[in-house]
Amino acid sequence: MADPSPAPAPGPATLEVDDLRLSYGESRALHGITLAIPRRQITAFIGPSGCGKSTLLRCFNRMNDLVDGVRTEGDVRFEGRTIFGPGVDVNELRKRIGMVFQKSNPFPKSIYDNVAYGPRVHGARRASDLDEVVERSLRGAALWDEVKDRLRQSALGLSGGQQQRLCIARAIAVQPEVILLDEPCSALDPVATAKVEDLMHELKKEYTLVVVTHNMQQASRVSDHTAFLYMGRLIEYGRTADLFVNPREKQTEDYITGRFG
Repeated sequence: MADPSPAPAPGPATLEVDDLRLSYGESRALHGITLAIPRRQITAFIGPSGCGKSTLLRCFNRMNDLVDGVRTEGDVRFEGRTIFGPGVDVNELRKRIGMVFQKSNPFPKSIYDNVAYGPRVHGARRASDLDEVVERSLRGAALWDEVKDRLRQSALGLSGGQQQRLCIARAIAVQPEVILLDEPCSALDPVATAKVEDLMHELKKEYTLVVVTHNMQQASRVSDHTAFLYMGRLIEYGRTADLFVNPREKQTEDYITGRFG
């Protein structure tokens, strides 16, 4: 069995997970997860379906709170402070830890209004300020040049890959510190996937990224660190190059070589 508290490469951690356990009613989904997510790097969670990858990801911005019957034990610290304390503002937490989902989910609004939505919720009103945020965010998501002449058109008219990058622009519009990406490329073709992967490399210059992926090739291409989960347990966590080339655990080796999963 793997060391229950493996550490990534040295450096400051943005998120620290300490003996995290989560249950849906009587069903235990996470078993004593301990790891640290390094700042301004890309950490990938891999493992077969149902292993707890997305559940763990959704702990970081307390999205699991929205599910009836969820019980969480242990701790998650963001910038050194627990996210489960009684004084934690969950809306503020979700502003600082943004999320992009598996299926692109643009609002049935204009491209402009999709990106401006979050800043408006948080009090931005001046048109000049919103214009600046929208342009900056779309540039940050490598989408500005493709949409700058149709900002007032419906976001639903964009291609799937463009919609996913729009969702990333929407996430970064409120200037988070962390971006969670849950299978962000699973519905995209190879060309759109490559654009999102290139974008992730750019985003880590400013943000900490955590990505859930079924695609091990994607994990090996984009991530600095990889965590392998199986049946709700963290089996191995370390530098991506080490984990894929020289895994410590036989379960990890079996998974990445296709013997199961």
